[in-house]
Formats: sequence, C-alpha cells, structure tokens
Amino acid sequence: MTLKLFFNPHLLLDGTNGMIEPWLESKGLSDANQVLAYFAVSKLGETPIDGKTDTNPEGLTAAYGKWAPAVAERLHAGGLSCKVLGKEAFQKQMLEKLIWICSVMLVGARHGGVSVGVVEKEFRSEFSSLIAELASAAAIEKGLTFEEAMEDRLCAYSRAVAHFPTAVKEFKWRNGWFYSLSEKAKAQNKPDPCPLHTEWLKELKVV
Repeated sequence: MTLKLFFNPHLLLDGTNGMIEPWLESKGLSDANQVLAYFAVSKLGETPIDGKTDTNPEGLTAAYGKWAPAVAERLHAGGLSCKVLGKEAFQKQMLEKLIWICSVMLVGARHGGVSVGVVEKEFRSEFSSLIAELASAAAIEKGLTFEEAMEDRLCAYSRAVAHFPTAVKEFKWRNGWFYSLSEKAKAQNKPDPCPLHTEWLKELKVV
C-alpha cells in the first residue's frame, strides 16, 4: 500500500517528536494546524506502522485545527488512525509524546543505546521516574492536568515500537525544552524541577 498525503500549505505536520510551541509563537503561528504523528515507515515503499497500542487500540495519531478533519480523512483512507482534537486536548497529547521521547531516549542512551523495548522491559524503574518528573514539570509550566495512567500509555507505546534504537538527539527540540525549565529555575534561585533529567544529561555530557 502506498500512502499519499497532500497537506494544505497552512498545515504544520509535527514529525519530530519535539516541542515546537516556542518557535510557532515566535512566528505568530500559535494557532497553526498541527498533526501529532504516531505512525512510522521503516523505508520507502513499506506499509506504514500505525501507532496503536494495547492501551489505545483506537490509535494515538491526532490532528488539531481547521484542516484537521481533512487530514484525518486522508489518513483513514490510507488505513491509518487519526483523532481530531481541540487545542487543549491536543497540547496534552503533544506533551505526552515529548515526555516519552525525552525519557525513553535518555534512559536508553545512558545504558549504551539499547532499544526502546529494552528500556521499557529492563529499565522500567528509571523510565517511570523520568516520566513522572518531566510530566510534573510540564504540567506546572503549562498549567494543565494530564489524564491518569500516562506511564501505562507511554510504556504501551514503547512496546509497540520496541525495535527503535535510542539516542539523545535534536536536543533543542526535545530534551532542551525541559532543560530550559531547569535553567530558568536556577536563574530564579528555585529548585530544579527536573533534577534527574539534568543529572543524566550531565552524565552523558549533553549539557
């Protein structure tokens, strides 16, 4: 099956697993249409792997904005799932995915770049601790409350993409956002909201 998506030029597709809100705001695009893509294609021509898990069998991909229904329709036509969400619900899911990528990649990297599945199976305690820490920091920074059972959802997604390798990369768009919260707290003589995250970044000499 070949999946072809034709996006309106005013639609922003977020395929980086990153925090792009500050960049959007700096460009006057805080209400830009967005897609949170929970699907992957291993290589050109292969069937896309949908982001369906044992906790979210309906799929995790979501779209927000004026053109969201059109994007969802195209993805459905290609055999992929996609939910249309309001702004706050979309923001929560975006932050959850950011927490996932920042947590699983950092834990995996400090254990030699093991796969996502190994992190979830063998280093669950570290993974869980980092998820909780980053979720708390994000909730306070954004003034929102996440849905319960985030850890279960993120571990389920880890099992769905268990073969993916781990590495801390695209720092500015991923872990860099949480580190900026730590730096802001330090400048204000406040406790680090992400002490474990900061410690492990320094351990790997990322910062």
